[in-house]
Amino acid sequence: MALKTTQTPQEILMADFQTLVSDTERLLEHTASLAGDQADELRAQIRESLLKARESLQMTEASLRDHSQAAVDATEAYVQAKPWQSIGIAAGIGFIVGLLATRR
Repeated sequence: MALKTTQTPQEILMADFQTLVSDTERLLEHTASLAGDQADELRAQIRESLLKARESLQMTEASLRDHSQAAVDATEAYVQAKPWQSIGIAAGIGFIVGLLATRR
């Protein structure tokens, strides 16, 4: 059985944020006892984790934007190609939603 080795942008983002949170917790725990070079090194590690998380967030945002734009384009093309079917589908969905709303 093959293992899934590729990660989605969302999984990468979650892993980066978990790392950021653990680094921040470590910083808070050791703030009182660390001084000088040790504190500077820990802050540098946290800055690096934060930069990675920001980059992952930007990648995820771009990916989601691309996917949503593709969905919008496909919907527009379908509505332009088949306007009467689109109106019928929208009316049917509206009717079902209306029925469900009046049941409550």
